[in-house]
Amino acid sequence: MSISQKMFAEFLGTLWLVLGGCGSAVLAAAFPEVGIGLLGVSLAFGLTVLTMAFAIGHISGCHLNPAVSFGLWAGGRFPASELAPYIIAQVAGGIAGAGILYLIATGQDGFSLAGGFASNGFGEHSPGGYSLTAVLITEVVMTLFFLLIILGATDSRAPAGFAPIAIGLGLTLIHLISIPVSNTSVNPARSTGPALFVGDWAVSQLWLFWLAPIAGAIIAGLIYRFFEEPASN
Repeated sequence: MSISQKMFAEFLGTLWLVLGGCGSAVLAAAFPEVGIGLLGVSLAFGLTVLTMAFAIGHISGCHLNPAVSFGLWAGGRFPASELAPYIIAQVAGGIAGAGILYLIATGQDGFSLAGGFASNGFGEHSPGGYSLTAVLITEVVMTLFFLLIILGATDSRAPAGFAPIAIGLGLTLIHLISIPVSNTSVNPARSTGPALFVGDWAVSQLWLFWLAPIAGAIIAGLIYRFFEEPASN
């Protein structure tokens, strides 16, 4: 596959992740009487990754996330030369997904970005009022384990064909744990899209949702190297 094909796949996949995941939070989480709630939003994020992994995994690897790209690079699975193109495509996809969601959401009378538009935050902007330190720890640890799941499930020694299921369910579990803490990022592109529409506090806190996921992912990549089989002589 050419780099342009991979970038377009990453753009579309990340667009779907933000539209599906954040869309479920903005449009359906608290819908009167039949809202899908935290469990539904968690499943929506997991399903976006699961479906796209089957759709574009064979094209780009289905990273959909700058932290995943960094983690795979740290684990020796991804070339440094493709980091920048992938991240550009992912961020663009995240912004496009948030843009489509904004167009849909503003079609309802009374919609306001004051509700947060599924942005990630800490302190008073954390769903549960968690501190910067708590959110930092959560995002590092959750992303670390997300990458361990990805690296393990896609290892050549793992059962073939099941990686999308493990990764999708892993992301679902991560959201079940951490939505109350940070609204769950573990993905800088997912955080960037909604934040740019909200502006103000969401943009000023965005640095943490780049720093923490990438740090956690790189640590995971380095950890997983410990499990690599030694090279044969």
